[in-house]
Amino acid sequence: MKMLKHVTSDIDATRPPARIFPGWLVVAGTFVVSLLGFGVAYTFSSFLPPLQQAFAATRGDVSLVFALSGFLYFCLGAISGPLADRLGPRWLAVGGMLCIGLGMLLTSQAQALWQVYVSYGLSVGLGVGFSYTPAIAAVQRWFVQKRGFAAGMAAAGIGIGTLIIPPLATWLIGTTGWRTTYIILGIITLLLGPVAALLLEHSPQRRGLLPDGASLSSERDTNAQQDGPTLGQALRSRTFWLLYISTFAAGLAAFTPFAHLAAYAHDHGLSAAFGATLIALIGVGSTAGRFLLGKAADRLGLRYSLMVMYFGMMVMFFWWLLAVNTWTLVVLALLFGVFYGGFAALAPALTAVYFNGRRFSSIIGVQFTGVGIGTLLGPSLAGLVYDLSHSYMVPILVSAAACLIATLCLFFIGNPSQPK
Repeated sequence: MKMLKHVTSDIDATRPPARIFPGWLVVAGTFVVSLLGFGVAYTFSSFLPPLQQAFAATRGDVSLVFALSGFLYFCLGAISGPLADRLGPRWLAVGGMLCIGLGMLLTSQAQALWQVYVSYGLSVGLGVGFSYTPAIAAVQRWFVQKRGFAAGMAAAGIGIGTLIIPPLATWLIGTTGWRTTYIILGIITLLLGPVAALLLEHSPQRRGLLPDGASLSSERDTNAQQDGPTLGQALRSRTFWLLYISTFAAGLAAFTPFAHLAAYAHDHGLSAAFGATLIALIGVGSTAGRFLLGKAADRLGLRYSLMVMYFGMMVMFFWWLLAVNTWTLVVLALLFGVFYGGFAALAPALTAVYFNGRRFSSIIGVQFTGVGIGTLLGPSLAGLVYDLSHSYMVPILVSAAACLIATLCLFFIGNPSQPK
């Protein structure tokens, strides 16, 4: 029993039993961290027209700000993930929330577009990168049987944030101006974000528990939960790279609507308020996707459920080609949100099925670099192509093809119980 004593040596034996399984507090903290981080990030489409006007910039130039931040907040998981394995997620997420809030305040004072690249692109990218990956990885450690549902609940913060913060930003921009709006968003994040991050805990073993609330009962159970593949073993597996390519392709596609759908609606004669409403409707669909599909995936299987999400995103991009009026754009936003929400909730959970263990934060952090690269390329190239052709047809078709590639990667992946 020496191993059991070693594993549980840092458990606080004086701590009274928790009435609520602490994993749900981790879910709640991740929910709020995701709501603020991604809610603020996804306001970018509301700021795109005023930033273009303020700095006399092209749509491609301004889109690069969003692409840069997205690239950073996913790619930085390769750094924040290993740090979370060693230090725990709590203080990394606190620092990330502070970074986002300060970035908003600095952006409000920008006098040139390059300063927005630094204050928004760099600060928000760093902030989300050092909060989201450690938080979402912690959720996977606390659950196994209910992993899909818990991941969906935690990631639903992204959907709720997308639902409420972009319309709020649009209203504030219209009434107070874009600079004051950045100040307000920064203050909100500074007040609420660090408090939510304090709810995050590294793993149930440090509480004397196993995932889903079971008690530590045997050395075998303890070791099974604590061990797992190393990052090097994961990188040498075919399974990891199929997952990596699938998330890269999905990231390439998924973030183009967030950066360009509002502008696309404006190009077709619809108001800026309606464009912001479309982003909010993505949040409505996303929230439904995370809550409902996350729980269903526990019964249907994470792999096949995620394949359905990727395929559904592909169908929505083809629908986008035909969406030129109010009702077709509303349908696009809602259904795309459902499939995007399922992707955001289930992709980390599926990775945990293959690679959960001591080094899971490191593994998921490296995997998320694929999403980061896709996020950098998708919105920025879409903006560049639009500047050259004044059409979104090519970016939409490329996004649809990327979703098909993501679907095929999961089709050819091995059985979750036997990663290769």
